[in-house]
Amino acid sequence: MDFTPTEDQAAARDLAARIFGDLSTHDRLSAAGTGTDAALWKALCSAGLVAAVTDVGLLGLVLLLEEQGRTTAQVPFAASCVYGLLAVAAHGSPEQRERLLPGIGDGSVVVSGALPAQGGVRAGARGGLSGTAPVVPWLRDATHVLVADDRRRLWLVRTADARCEPVELTAPWSAGRLTLDGTPAERLGGDHDGAGHERAGHDRSDHDRIDHVYADVVATARTAFAGLQAGVCAGSLARAVAHTNTREQFGRPLAAKQAVQLRAADAYMDTEAIRLTAYEAAWRRDEGLPYAAQALTAAWWASEAGQRVVHTGQHLHGGAGADLEHPVHRHFLWGRQLDAYLGCGSEVLQELGELIAYGEVET
Repeated sequence: MDFTPTEDQAAARDLAARIFGDLSTHDRLSAAGTGTDAALWKALCSAGLVAAVTDVGLLGLVLLLEEQGRTTAQVPFAASCVYGLLAVAAHGSPEQRERLLPGIGDGSVVVSGALPAQGGVRAGARGGLSGTAPVVPWLRDATHVLVADDRRRLWLVRTADARCEPVELTAPWSAGRLTLDGTPAERLGGDHDGAGHERAGHDRSDHDRIDHVYADVVATARTAFAGLQAGVCAGSLARAVAHTNTREQFGRPLAAKQAVQLRAADAYMDTEAIRLTAYEAAWRRDEGLPYAAQALTAAWWASEAGQRVVHTGQHLHGGAGADLEHPVHRHFLWGRQLDAYLGCGSEVLQELGELIAYGEVET
């Protein structure tokens, strides 16, 4: 394994760090409230960073999302890249790739995901989808949603054809409730007749492909959001280190106290574990190797260790950590949201255990 960034990946990461650092400031985040920073999103797309993900791969995306997480930038970068760019590029039909990828790359098409499948959405016999996805991150910004039905088939739905109601989450992710009532949809991969119907008999003979596509998209999402969590934790820890080095108690910096050093050291090790496991899962996908177990491992570390790190960041800031005027509280909110998104630690650990128990872990 070699996680050393390529020249293109390093260049994209450095550009992302500069844009996020310049534009995702405390004042701009405060002004945005719980909504998206439209100007920042436009800057990222204009710089070609969304379109570049097709070239830099999942590992490159993880590097970019680390930079977003450091500043808790409020843009649908992870969602549109995972559920849009990578999903369509890997599993879309040639027609879908030609039609959708340019718009996703330039930001005119934004895709979110109603995943994982929870049995709340069904495809009707006469076509169209019905059901409800209670919480879809970045739904308020999305033009399309990748929806998993009760049989783990993936469908692309235009938000203009569905009912979308705002929902507030722990983190400011512009989320919404998606309600479908015979809503037109197209299968990812194009296995439909244009009105939501599948070709006769096709769905009954292709369960393996359906499961593979669904599993790949979910594993990709878990890996990407683990990378985002690594950045959130790194940002929280950096703020805590700066605070404890300048804040004095009894004439000495808080950082001089052994208890503070130990908390910070544990948070650093947890952050590195999240980063390393996300890198491994992403690298394996880019290399065409099985990575389901590695994605679950990264998701477990992002959930379990992530919430420890952001709690440490709050604790080491003392009373300032609870002040909404202080930027560190955003890392806490994002870390807690990412802790539960796509499955909390115990859920992904159960999935990983089942993979191992049933001998489905490939090397």
